[in-house]
Amino acid sequence: MPKVTVRYYRLKNKLKEKTLGLAPRGDDEISFDEDILAQATAALEDMAEDYPDWVSTLIDQLADVHRRCVDTPEQRVPLFEQLHSIAHDMRGQGGTFGYQLISDFADGLYAFTDKSTSTSDNHVEVIKAHIDAMRVVIKQRISGDGGEVGSEIKAGLEAAIKKYMAQNA
Repeated sequence: MPKVTVRYYRLKNKLKEKTLGLAPRGDDEISFDEDILAQATAALEDMAEDYPDWVSTLIDQLADVHRRCVDTPEQRVPLFEQLHSIAHDMRGQGGTFGYQLISDFADGLYAFTDKSTSTSDNHVEVIKAHIDAMRVVIKQRISGDGGEVGSEIKAGLEAAIKKYMAQNA
């Protein structure tokens, strides 16, 4: 079983602060403790180092659900819902950890597996193209928008979508 790190975040209760008169007002200068900011930045950088391994697990889950879509076409509606849910979880993470392309592809997959989407064989192939694009990004550690390589992967994914969607029309 892969090692799992669980982090708990205690969110500040701003409503409570406001009712107690502790919240900043109008022209109050807002400042942050530099040590706390440094700790938060270091924690985020630590998490970013683990992100490729962490997201690979999610990509493997997507690939597993995709395989089941291929093997059991009659189960595609609930399987598409699983894909939609996993993609939803991935949408905001990539950009946070420096892998904007993962967020972009997860966002595209999320939209593509919406309830109104067909579950045809062509749609299953487009889902595979999203998963393959994510694998390339992580295997080659393509960070940010990926520059020229990122543009090529995006163009390839868009071409796959056009190809399979045209066949579906």
